[in-house]
Amino acid sequence: MCPHGYYTLMRESKDPKLLRLRIVLEARRRGVKPAARTFRTSVQTVRKWMGRFDGTLDSLCDLSRAPQHRPRKLPRCAEDRIVRARNRLPVWGAKRLKHDLDLPWSVNAIRRVLKERGLLRTWRRKKPQVKRCLREIKRQWPLWSQIEVDTKYLQDMPEYLVQARQKDLPRFQYTAREVSTGVLFLGYADELSLTYAELFARRIVQHLQAHDVDLTKVVCQTDNGSEFVGSWLSQEDSAFTQVWQSAGATHRTIPPGQHRFQADVETVHSLMEMELYLERFLDRQDFLEKAGTYQAFFNYARPNSGKEYKTPWELVGEKDSTAKPSLLHLPPVYLPDLHQQCLATSPGGNDVWVHP
Repeated sequence: MCPHGYYTLMRESKDPKLLRLRIVLEARRRGVKPAARTFRTSVQTVRKWMGRFDGTLDSLCDLSRAPQHRPRKLPRCAEDRIVRARNRLPVWGAKRLKHDLDLPWSVNAIRRVLKERGLLRTWRRKKPQVKRCLREIKRQWPLWSQIEVDTKYLQDMPEYLVQARQKDLPRFQYTAREVSTGVLFLGYADELSLTYAELFARRIVQHLQAHDVDLTKVVCQTDNGSEFVGSWLSQEDSAFTQVWQSAGATHRTIPPGQHRFQADVETVHSLMEMELYLERFLDRQDFLEKAGTYQAFFNYARPNSGKEYKTPWELVGEKDSTAKPSLLHLPPVYLPDLHQQCLATSPGGNDVWVHP
C-alpha cells in the first residue's frame, strides 16, 4: 500500500499522467478495488481513468473545466464590428479601440474577440521600467514651460528603409514636443547636422513668436548630440543654443546616458513607428503630406492615454483659453529645402557671393 494518499502524490508528482498510468495498469492486473487500496484513492477515481485511457498518455490529462456555453457571449454582428474596427486601425489595442471608436463592449470582451480571430500581436515590446512617474508633476506645469527636442534614426525600421532607398525619403527625423500638453512639431533631413537643428529650432521659435508666446519662460531640453551642442572643442555656444537664447529661452542638456529625461519625446517616437512608418509612400512629397496629416491628427484629434485621454489641443485650451487653433499648426518641412531657401535669400557679402 502506498504510504501517501492519491492526492498527495498528485501534488508532488512532476507528471501526473505517469501516476495515473500506473493506477490503470495496476487495476488491469489486480482489479479495480485492489488498485484503489494500493494507491489509497476511491474506486470511482480508478474507474474514471480506466475509462478515459485509450493507450496514449494524452488521454490521462486533466480535461478543461471551462464552461462550454457562455450565455452573455457577444452576437456575431458585434464580433464582426470589432473585427472591422481592428482592420481599420490595425495597430490600435483593445483599450484604444474601445475609447476612440466608442465601442459599447468591455476591453476584455474586445480583447477576447481579437484573440479568437487571431488579430492580436504575437509579440510585445518590453516596456522600460518606470522608476519615478512624473505625470502628475508635468500636468501642473504651465504651457510652453519645457520643450524636448530630439532626433530619430529612421533607418532602423526595415519596412521604411526599403522605401527610403527606393524613393529617396528622409533618413532622420527632428522632433520637438511640449511636455505638459504633448504638442508635436516635426522636421526631416538626410543627415544629423547642427545647421538643420538650427533651422528646425528657428522655425519653431518664429512660429511661437508669431502667436505671442512668451519665450523667456521656455526651456528647450536636448541630449548631448553634436547636432545640438556642436563641437566639444568650441568655446562658444552652438548655433542651436543661440537661436533659443536670442528669443529669451534657455537651452539645457540632459546628463550623459540618462535618456529617461527625454521620455516624452521618446514616447512619441515609439508611437510613430507603429502609426505612421508602416504606411506606404509614393515619393518624398507624399511622405511629407502624410507626416503632416499625422502631426495634425496627433495635435488635434488623438487622445493621449497618459494625459487623461485628452488631445494636446484640449490641454492647450485648458491652460490658455485665448490660444488659437493655428498655434498647433506647423506642417513638417524637409530641412534641406528650407536651407536652400535661406541661402537663396542671403544678401551675400564682400567675400561670399550670393547663392546661385
